[in-house]
Amino acid sequence: MLSILEGVANNIFSQVPILIGLIACLGLILQRKPIEDVVGGTIRAIVGVVILTIGIDIFVGGLVAFQAVVSSAFGLEPPKSESTLNEFLAGPGSVVPLIIAVGFLIHLIVVRIFPAARYVYLTGHLMLWMSIVIAASLIEAFGDVEPWILVVASALIIACYWTLQPLWIAPLMKKLMGHDQFGLAHTDSTIGLLSGYGAKALKLGNPEKHDSEKLKLPRQISFFKDINVSTALVISVIMLIAIAFADANVVSEQMGDSSLLPWAWGLLQALRFAAGIAILLFGVRTFLAEIIPAFKGIADKLLPGTKPALDIPVTFPKAPTAVMIGFLSSTVVFLIFMMVFASAGWFVLVPPMIMLFFGGGAGGVFGNAVAGWRGAVFGGVVNGIVLSLGQWISWGLYSATAPELAALADADWYGVGWTLLGLGSVLAPLGEFGIWIIAGGVVAITCVILVILGKRQRTAQRNEANAANETTSTRQTDAAADAQPDAATN
Repeated sequence: MLSILEGVANNIFSQVPILIGLIACLGLILQRKPIEDVVGGTIRAIVGVVILTIGIDIFVGGLVAFQAVVSSAFGLEPPKSESTLNEFLAGPGSVVPLIIAVGFLIHLIVVRIFPAARYVYLTGHLMLWMSIVIAASLIEAFGDVEPWILVVASALIIACYWTLQPLWIAPLMKKLMGHDQFGLAHTDSTIGLLSGYGAKALKLGNPEKHDSEKLKLPRQISFFKDINVSTALVISVIMLIAIAFADANVVSEQMGDSSLLPWAWGLLQALRFAAGIAILLFGVRTFLAEIIPAFKGIADKLLPGTKPALDIPVTFPKAPTAVMIGFLSSTVVFLIFMMVFASAGWFVLVPPMIMLFFGGGAGGVFGNAVAGWRGAVFGGVVNGIVLSLGQWISWGLYSATAPELAALADADWYGVGWTLLGLGSVLAPLGEFGIWIIAGGVVAITCVILVILGKRQRTAQRNEANAANETTSTRQTDAAADAQPDAATN
């Protein structure tokens, strides 16, 4: 049984194209679509995700090299630790695939039971990472834990997170996208909340007047309106400056077998980065065109009223300029923090370029949706601050398990991990019973929230129905009143 669950986790949940393909195929079959539509729609959905993944692989490869070169330019070395993520996954963390499989099953049950739980979490790779964070947090807090306890408790907690996370970002997601055909399933949801509601509270701007996608630039630099051109130019400049100040050996190591001069290699890396983003956006549009209509079958037959919750790149085509604004402002803020921390001797921050891009992009699009380009800058700044302070605080908290989680993290990792570590520090004297208190408490709170949301939904539906009835009744009364004079005249 365990091997079957591990196989499902490793070969389905961890393989996003296969997971999305199965969801699309099932949805089309449930709609009784012709075989040609089922096969074609399924393959197009898979190909769309594969294209998206290729785009991510291309620019993530550039970001990794970029991270190493920038770190060298600032003369930084990553902090050391006695434990590593690989050792954790080979030891107590080896149960993570089981946590994902059991957790997803619980998540589907919760979604089926509670009408207010409207979204099915489908971002497979983040299922893995958040499961690791939860398992590592419980191990850090309670020490050695029986594997089956770690699996069940972690699965309950992660299932509740997968259920609630798309819900708490849903209002902002609807404002950003202009519809609620799908939700957001990403561990940068906290950045979206802080960016959106923070920009609104600070009254940074008007989303229509200051929309980043409507920025007017002088004719001579109007080419910056093309996201591919602006990305290539900005990243090229940063990369070439970093190469100029980086250790030649580090640059040579990143170049591998390339026979190019460093500046030419750096320029090509920046261009590949821009090309990767263009491919990613094309892949997003391709697979969204298939998964949304296909999911209708699941929403109608198996999980009534539900919608898919998808990865953060689905929001990027809505405001690509805001993505770049958020990424750049996030990177600048992080580099400032990096220099301050290094000067003060507090900690050696390592620029996590992948998290700066996706988190900064998330802050950019959500901030822009509420306050235009000013909100996009604000969202990027928020992400830079969160990643800087989060990396500094979390490194020591995971020193006995997987300290790399501090540098690889998104904002939600910090929020969930710190909460579990805080509760664990209080309940640790109770031993493993303390874990059950935490897991039971999370489940109870989730159920209460879903019940309250369900009541609100029913009340809203009744009010809408009453308003519709009153409107119809008023129209009928008016029509009757109009008809009486005519009858009297006749």
